[in-house]
Amino acid sequence: MKRLVQMFLIISLVSTLLLYAISRLNSSQGFTSNNTLTIYNWGDYIDTDLIDRFEEETGIKVIYETFDSNEAMMTKIEQGGTTYDIAIPSEYMIDKMRQEDLLVPLDHSKLPNLKNIDERFINLPFDPENKYSVPYFWGTVGIVYNSKMLGGKEITAWADLWDKDLKNEILLTDGAREVMGMGLNSLNYSLNDIDEEHLQEAKSKLDALTPNIKAIVGDESRMLLETQEAAIGLVWSGVASEIMAENEDLEYVVPKEGSNLWFDNMVIPKTTKNADAAHQFINFMLDPKVAAQNAEYVSYSTPNKEALKYMPEEVVKDERFYPSPELTEKLEVYENLGKKNLAHYNELFLEFKMHRK
Repeated sequence: MKRLVQMFLIISLVSTLLLYAISRLNSSQGFTSNNTLTIYNWGDYIDTDLIDRFEEETGIKVIYETFDSNEAMMTKIEQGGTTYDIAIPSEYMIDKMRQEDLLVPLDHSKLPNLKNIDERFINLPFDPENKYSVPYFWGTVGIVYNSKMLGGKEITAWADLWDKDLKNEILLTDGAREVMGMGLNSLNYSLNDIDEEHLQEAKSKLDALTPNIKAIVGDESRMLLETQEAAIGLVWSGVASEIMAENEDLEYVVPKEGSNLWFDNMVIPKTTKNADAAHQFINFMLDPKVAAQNAEYVSYSTPNKEALKYMPEEVVKDERFYPSPELTEKLEVYENLGKKNLAHYNELFLEFKMHRK
């Protein structure tokens, strides 16, 4: 027992010395609590060269973590275990986070580059006057399809997916809002509809689509569409852009009945320990050349109108990914439906998935 106690004391002493050495090393490199920035973002959603550049220009050390859903992100921020200085949630979650007092108001005087954002994407309902958030990327939800596999068939509407000739050809993303929204839009209802009769009608219509559904998947849809394992996919515009670059037979369309116009924005959570550095990073990402480089890496649409000047003309004039104001005005942003309604959406989506089995 005496020997065990001695070993424990030695291990504790060594651990303490190591922690001290690491602390001293970080301090000597400038990485103290006062100049460390912790960012919480979606996976593969930034050009990491820009993080290196920001660190070099500011002397601020960036700690970068990722999440795979808005809900997972919010849960971790609510718990408060990690002091995140920046998070990048979607529009409906920003609305929810500000209502639950999880966000720090932005100091616009520290964000001079905010002037570069397209006015279409400022002062939206989920964050009036952009008190808490700054646009990062935007896009649409639509249909990517392989015209060659479909014998030259063109798809222009959600209704086209119910064609009996498309048996076992469709991949759906594993998301309640996206799939239920598709069902609602196909009936010319709002994708934020909470009318029970409309929701049941949409769910029944989705059930009728079952023979045409090959799988309900996550990120695997990219590979399956690239390799022609399926001809059609319900995807976000940025995903469509990436896979179209790998397969020239693929096309992307925003269905004529309507669809989702989504936004991911930069926010400063209440967990922040370095709000000043957070403002510096947000302003850095709003620089036109930085935003252009990031958009070309990520393949999603930038809301930074000045950045478009530094991007390939064939990209910014492609209305599939930079749709006209006339089209964007017809699209809908996801609203925060509240816990009860969102739970009901999830319940109906689960019933739909069980129906397939």
